[in-house]
Amino acid sequence: MSEQRLPWDDLRLVLAIARTGSLSGAARRLRVSHATVYRRLGDLERRLGVRLFERQRSGYTPTPAGEEAAAAGKRVEDEVLAVERRVVGQDLRPSGTVRVTTTDSLLLGLLSPLFARFRRLEPDIALEVSVSDVLFSLPRREADVALRVTRRPPEHLVGQCIGTLAQAAYVSRDLVTDPFSSPDPEELDWIGPDESWSQRELIRWMDASGHDGRCRFRADTLVGMYAAVREGIGAGVLPCYLGDAEPRLTRLTAPVPELAMDLWILMHPDLRGVARIRAFATFMREAVRALQDRLSGHG
Repeated sequence: MSEQRLPWDDLRLVLAIARTGSLSGAARRLRVSHATVYRRLGDLERRLGVRLFERQRSGYTPTPAGEEAAAAGKRVEDEVLAVERRVVGQDLRPSGTVRVTTTDSLLLGLLSPLFARFRRLEPDIALEVSVSDVLFSLPRREADVALRVTRRPPEHLVGQCIGTLAQAAYVSRDLVTDPFSSPDPEELDWIGPDESWSQRELIRWMDASGHDGRCRFRADTLVGMYAAVREGIGAGVLPCYLGDAEPRLTRLTAPVPELAMDLWILMHPDLRGVARIRAFATFMREAVRALQDRLSGHG
């Protein structure tokens, strides 16, 4: 294999298949068709005269030659991305595109109007927003900036806590029979997170308060829990920025101190000096801090 030339595109192909374990996964990562990945892999193996992957029912497993090619692809990728970050970091103009990753609940209840205001203030900066509970890889430039609720931000990223998000229990107004008193939490069904929930604090609180035993509905996303509470399926814990803004809901408890979470804005160190990213981060920091009374449940 060492006598053959391996262009970067071929190394990217091998690396994508090794990472995903399938041709379809590699096709999605490379944004090409399944047939293109199949054809290119076959052409590459014929050109090299060596099999790079074992085809199995469970997927594509790299051979020793495939592992070597994938490792080489990873080294080249790291260098290409490092050069790209350094080059992008020389941009001094507040223009271009900022790729942002955040969660659906933050976008729904907090960030959408802030993004709209930023676009009006900075018309030369376009926003690309990826909504996912998965923290996209900032070193691989899958996103430039992440807005995430966390108590432990990744150490390889730089950023700042820009707000604290309070949480309280809410219930649909349809379940409130006495307008002068709140329902008894012990008489209500509850909505809770399932076992895949990443924020274990809520699971522990539900268990300690006895509400977990009354759960009749579970969801794996915050938006799913919000929708269930809103429709009167039961009581549930929600961020105050979501629950207080929904006229169909009423608070069942005060904000729970142990459930408060920090909102962070995160980026790769190489990108913090880029004008458009600096402008976006500065705006978001000031805009979110101006809303802190609302976020803390006192607005």
